[in-house]
This record gives sequence, C-alpha cells and structure tokens, in this order.
Amino acid sequence: MYEGPVQDLIDELGQLPGIGPRGAQRIAFHILAAESEDVLRLADVLRRVKETVKFCEVCFNVSEGERCRICNDARRDQTTICVVEESKDVVAIERTREFRGLYHVLGGAISPIDGIGPNEIKIRELCQRLADGTVTEVILATDPNLEGEATATYLSRLLIPMGVKVSRLASGLPVGGDLEYADEVTLGRAFEGRRYVEA
Repeated sequence: MYEGPVQDLIDELGQLPGIGPRGAQRIAFHILAAESEDVLRLADVLRRVKETVKFCEVCFNVSEGERCRICNDARRDQTTICVVEESKDVVAIERTREFRGLYHVLGGAISPIDGIGPNEIKIRELCQRLADGTVTEVILATDPNLEGEATATYLSRLLIPMGVKVSRLASGLPVGGDLEYADEVTLGRAFEGRRYVEA
C-alpha cells in the first residue's frame, strides 16, 4: 500500500498483539509526525529493553538482574507461591497489596490447540522450587478462561500429592457489575465461591 520504510513500519507494528492494520497505520503516521528526539528516545528504550531485561532465574518474572526484586526481598513470605501465567499478572496482584508471598510465572497456559503442553511452560521449574519443603501453599492465579482452567486443574492434580496446600483465586461477579449482564460461568462461579455472612 505505502512505499518502503513506511509500509515496513506498518507491517512491523501490525505484528504487535492487539494492534490491527488500522491501528498500525495510525501509530506509524504518529511516529512520522513526531519530533525526531521523541522517536529516537522510543527507539533507544526499545533497544535497552532487549539488551538489559531478562527473566528471573527463580520465578521467571521480568528482571534487570539474575533475580527479580520480589525474589530478592527477604521480607516476603517464603512459604507461599502465587502461580500466574505472565509477568503482567504479577503487577496486577502487587497493585492490590494483598499478597506478600513469592511468585512463579509460567510463561503461558496449557493450550493443546496452540500446541502448548505442560512441557512448554515452567511447570517443571515450579516442582523443583517445591522440592525442599519450604513452600506450604501454592495459590493458582491463572486466567479464568479455558486455558487457565486447564492449567489450574493440571497443576492441582500434580501438586496436591506433593503435600502442599493448593488454592485457587476466587472468581465471580465484579464489584459494580449487574447480575443481568453476567454470563452463566461467571454467575455459577459466584455461587460456588459464596461466603457466609457473620452476624
């Protein structure tokens, strides 16, 4: 459609998740219209990210060092691990300030349709972390979708015989939501996870 570098830029931007052809075109033309120093700063940040950011050798969260700041924090509860699919899930949970344990980032979820089985994500490494008996509870915080549920079920069956307590994040109705707009699965989960009210 466009010539040379402009089309190349649109094509590359279109490869990013959540950006379709129109979004890629809008971003490309925004970059073309931006000041040179702004574009160079963006390019420099992209280069630095690829050169300096790696994955924590313990939990596989993003990190600038061999270990992430959470694994290096001795104040964290060493007996509890929260298992998530991606590093962005760690950020979401940390924002709540409710969890003070450690994390384990799987790097995805089991999805046979996409050719992702248990060996393609960091399940073996999770089992190795549990081997010394320090961890007493594993919280499964995978996404509440088909792949996340399959991963949680697989992990539950694998981890319970190892003698650790396994829990799953509750799911159900969002605060501020309306019952009439909830799908059947969400509403079913809300009934399953209901709590009794104390007087």
